[in-house]
Amino acid sequence: MADSALLGYPRGGGRGKRRRPKSLFSKLKPRVEERFHFLGGFLRGPTSVGALGPSSAALAEAMIQDFPLASSDTVVELGPGTGAFTRRILERIGRRTTFIALELDPIFVSRLRRRFPTLSVYNDSAEQMPSYLARHGKKKVDYIISGLPWASLSLKVQDNVLKAVLDVLAPGGVFTTFGYLHARWMPNAQRFRGRLRRHFSAVETSAIVWKNFPPAFVYRCKR
Repeated sequence: MADSALLGYPRGGGRGKRRRPKSLFSKLKPRVEERFHFLGGFLRGPTSVGALGPSSAALAEAMIQDFPLASSDTVVELGPGTGAFTRRILERIGRRTTFIALELDPIFVSRLRRRFPTLSVYNDSAEQMPSYLARHGKKKVDYIISGLPWASLSLKVQDNVLKAVLDVLAPGGVFTTFGYLHARWMPNAQRFRGRLRRHFSAVETSAIVWKNFPPAFVYRCKR
């Protein structure tokens, strides 16, 4: 008699339900799965995502390096995407820190809520940041960490988002964002850099993060 295990039935004689094969995504490593979902977001809205893949762990670290998030009162993330920066931020913030995120892509928002159940993430534009802070009883922010694709945004949207950032960033607060090395000297990138220098008291540029595709660098802008 054939072994019941070889026929796909459990040992013991009963013909229990066969186990469903795992989905393709469940077999992939989390990082590869994240890339698939990020690519899907790019195809849904290339101007709002702005990249073919998520940021690396090295870039995430560079974005918040030396930030005392554990003692911060309020932190905001703009355009978290699939959560490459979000995870690092959640690991560093304090128990009393208010942390909110704003993301335009509704599918990304759903995935972020599943991946980070404690995260306060809203499906809305970064321009609406003041109204969401008010929901949490906050007016000012210590750190704003942005994953927005500035080069893909219209000049009007850039101005509106920067205005919202300046309206809520506390004195001495820091706004951090990044750019890609290959686009550093393109007209849009140069105009954006000029805007940062006009609006902030100090703008620092990090060393190149080579362990990212494409290579990137970070802007740190102090109010």
